[in-house]
Amino acid sequence: MSGLWSQTSRRKFLTTAGIATGAVLIKGCLGNPPEKGAGSSSQSQQVEAANLTPEITPETPKVKLGYIPIVEAAPLIIAQELGFFKRWGMTEVELAKQASWGSMRDNTEIGSAGGGVDGGQYQMPMPHLITEGLITKGNVKIPMYLLAQLNTQGNGIAIANKHAGKQVHLDLSKGGKTVFDKLKSTPSPFTAAFTFGKVNQEFWLRYWLAAGGVNPDTDVKLIPVPTAQTVANMRTGTVDAFSTGDPWPYRIVKDKIGFISALTAQIWKNHPEEYLAIRGEWVDANPKATKAILKAVMEAQQWLDKFENRETAANILAPLKYFNLSPSFLTDPFQGNYDMGDGQQVKDKSMAVLYWKDERGSVSYPYKSHDLWFLTESIRWGFLPADYLEKSEDLINRVNKENIWREAAKELGIPDTDIPTSTSRGLEKFFDGITFDPSDPRGYLKSLKIKKVNI
Repeated sequence: MSGLWSQTSRRKFLTTAGIATGAVLIKGCLGNPPEKGAGSSSQSQQVEAANLTPEITPETPKVKLGYIPIVEAAPLIIAQELGFFKRWGMTEVELAKQASWGSMRDNTEIGSAGGGVDGGQYQMPMPHLITEGLITKGNVKIPMYLLAQLNTQGNGIAIANKHAGKQVHLDLSKGGKTVFDKLKSTPSPFTAAFTFGKVNQEFWLRYWLAAGGVNPDTDVKLIPVPTAQTVANMRTGTVDAFSTGDPWPYRIVKDKIGFISALTAQIWKNHPEEYLAIRGEWVDANPKATKAILKAVMEAQQWLDKFENRETAANILAPLKYFNLSPSFLTDPFQGNYDMGDGQQVKDKSMAVLYWKDERGSVSYPYKSHDLWFLTESIRWGFLPADYLEKSEDLINRVNKENIWREAAKELGIPDTDIPTSTSRGLEKFFDGITFDPSDPRGYLKSLKIKKVNI
């Protein structure tokens, strides 16, 4: 498919996909609708598919979910555009594009009743910080429930072209560190940006810098810049580096204003990325609707993980209402094909953004051990006090509702082999050889040379 996702193409796809998913439901193998054109479009089959409604009607068909236009949002958008939400009774889902992560936080705080959102896409550990009232106005505590991981990978750290040829790549110890050393004592230190403070994209930047011997608190200047301003700030020279999600790092390369020093898939392969979370009071009041949302998202994630669907996905995501860019900025990264710039190339599907499964197993399931890493990393940089090491288990149990994910997965007919048996994914390994053992977060902190916490 080429060109924009036209209304005619969308209607044709939904007709065939709707019929196909009906057949899939009969077989009990959910979430993988056949390719466009599969199946018959006879009236009897259309009626049969239409009758395959959920056995349990959700308490409400309505929910408002916020998102940021990066590949992490794809499961929400695909669930909406391919009719997965509607098929599970959520016929009035509103996807609300957010101007920034600050807007997402603010709109979560006021809720849909106040013109905001019920939940949606979040960097980590935003749901935990909102629950604790640590990033809300007036420190108001708003319980959030984390329901699913939306994706793994799909992020990168882009560097301005003026630093090309200076080995500012994945391993800064191989020469790239000198760039930071020369600039740190000047009036214009190396300036690196992220989209929101104390969450994912700042963590990837900090980990990469510290692994190369660069102290992110003393050797560089870190600033928050909204995702939509990524390209403009790099073009004007306001920032030297940017940590953000696809398609923006790749677009910086294609616009010839920078290169990608490292993919987050290279820093920590199969790492936790962004999550679906909803205000706790909404989930408590609408347990059936919550599972309906999860089922739709799971189906979208499975559909997205079929690489033959990704050209279609790029055309769905690209138009003005969602990402507002050419599909060409998505098609290569979706296949794991990255022209990194500065002489680097990556061609590996296992390095692409993934939504349902990776080499470690489930992507969608929200492992509590990953929540623990984000909280431990928050302690590392002084974003949370050290006593959160003792508080973390209670906070994670209050926020992470993996039990709801399991219930939805079983109702959806997900095979037992695709449902994790433990809330911990076990030992995690980073590119610099550091490991994170969820049973010993204190040991992880002790192993790190560059950190703020004394432990």
